[in-house]
Amino acid sequence: MQLLLALPAPAKLNLFLHVTGRRADGYHELQTAYALIDLADLLDFECRLDGAIERVGDLIGNADADLAVRAAVALKQVSGTTLGVTIGVAKRIPAGSGMGGGSSDAATTLIALNRLWDLHLPRAELSAIGLTLGADVPFFLHGHNAYAEGIGERLTTFELPPAWFAIIWPRVHVSTRDVFNDPSLTLHSKATKMAPHIFTAAQSAGDRAIFSLGVNDLEPVARRRYPAIEEAIEHLQRSGAARMTGSGSAVFAATPNKEKAELAIAGTSPHWSCWAARGLNEHPLSVW
Repeated sequence: MQLLLALPAPAKLNLFLHVTGRRADGYHELQTAYALIDLADLLDFECRLDGAIERVGDLIGNADADLAVRAAVALKQVSGTTLGVTIGVAKRIPAGSGMGGGSSDAATTLIALNRLWDLHLPRAELSAIGLTLGADVPFFLHGHNAYAEGIGERLTTFELPPAWFAIIWPRVHVSTRDVFNDPSLTLHSKATKMAPHIFTAAQSAGDRAIFSLGVNDLEPVARRRYPAIEEAIEHLQRSGAARMTGSGSAVFAATPNKEKAELAIAGTSPHWSCWAARGLNEHPLSVW
């Protein structure tokens, strides 16, 4: 097999995000619930015999800093393979939106190259590589919606009933580093114990009940720094509860169906990007 085309790298939403502390190495301890959605980047992979790793397609910044490239380099180093790859990416998940586009690209790259290079490494080993690239990468390799602790590496699977999300990206790029380093950030949310069935029960109780499970501790900082996030949340709140995902800047509201999601994003600013996205319980490549 020399070519893999249009492999999906789905986005995620953080149903809540609690910052429970900061470790000595500078990483933050978190509690969060990751939910997959059907908005996805699409990646192509062509095997190379010369050992080179090339990045083509949509690219933001330097190729060497691209997470898909870094994932390929890391896997090549760990495996010792002499093969290379040309990676093409069609970006649909905006950078700096808090929906995990770069991390998902990295995870799909590890999954694809494990097959393309005929490595047969277990997912646990791929996840260990992924964690060196970013805290969200192990979740996408996990393959299912998950409650996460630590820096995002301790994962417990949960399922949500069929769900649709109204999503607005106000087209501002949020610096995750700046948000986490803001002196006003709450660093000591009380850690809570969550059982996977709690998520299912909350979502079954109503499309907005999931928001009762927690908050996004990063949201107040981002809303203060970026007024467009405040405006986007206010727009979605006309239809009910709304929340920012990750460190921003995308915001979302849970809705019972596609029609309600489309209604919630109607009449938005022409400068914003909006989606009615279907929730997923399983990563499209989970069985690979």
